[in-house]
Amino acid sequence: MTGPVRSVSQAFAILRLLGDAGALTLSDIGRSVGLSPSSCLNLLKTLVAEGAIEREDGTKRYRLTAPWQATEALRDSVGSRLVDRALPRMAAFAQRTEAAVGLWKIVSRDRMQLAVRAESDAGMRLSLADDQRQPLGSGAAGRAIAAVQGIGSSELARRYAPVRWQAGLPFETYARQVDEAAARGFAVDQGYTHRGVWTVAVGIAGIAPGYCLSASIVAGSRSEAEIGALGAALVALRDELVVQAG
Repeated sequence: MTGPVRSVSQAFAILRLLGDAGALTLSDIGRSVGLSPSSCLNLLKTLVAEGAIEREDGTKRYRLTAPWQATEALRDSVGSRLVDRALPRMAAFAQRTEAAVGLWKIVSRDRMQLAVRAESDAGMRLSLADDQRQPLGSGAAGRAIAAVQGIGSSELARRYAPVRWQAGLPFETYARQVDEAAARGFAVDQGYTHRGVWTVAVGIAGIAPGYCLSASIVAGSRSEAEIGALGAALVALRDELVVQAG
């Protein structure tokens, strides 16, 4: 035996990626697995023909077929437990704080995706769109993830570059805010990503492929002290979920 067959190893890498991250585009899969677009497409076509994956209706994303989704060997059990346990606790947190709460998951080198969300039943409230994606460097979530990962300045600049901020945010300010998030345990975005929205976020380290909790409120609706209290409460929620997922 001369060694593993590279194409077979790459096919299993794709299956594990989709089992962990959910539906992804060709470009997301290629970047994550380290394949050229043509090689990746050939493997995806083969896996579709074998009934292991399928194209989502109306999108360019690929996902595991139902029988393969049930294969626990392809899922990150710790990450799955985190998502499974998060929703009821996020719902209680949203009710208590009247915030729109999201659990974000890193799905590629460049993107994060909303895994689950919760909101309060307040008459005036924010809401997050299901399954939305955003650049990995975007918002309070992007700063919080960078803070817990301890990435260097070049990688931070790479993540910052594609983000479209609604309010001007120089890279030097962004980098300083990441440092502040690392020091106090949570990141804050005050209208830079979405005008009229303030968001607090905490990164989750040590659970692949990487997660983040966020809580969004109407801009100006809380004092600085209340923002700090919201951040501390989100840290406590993060710590509770991590212990239970482990």
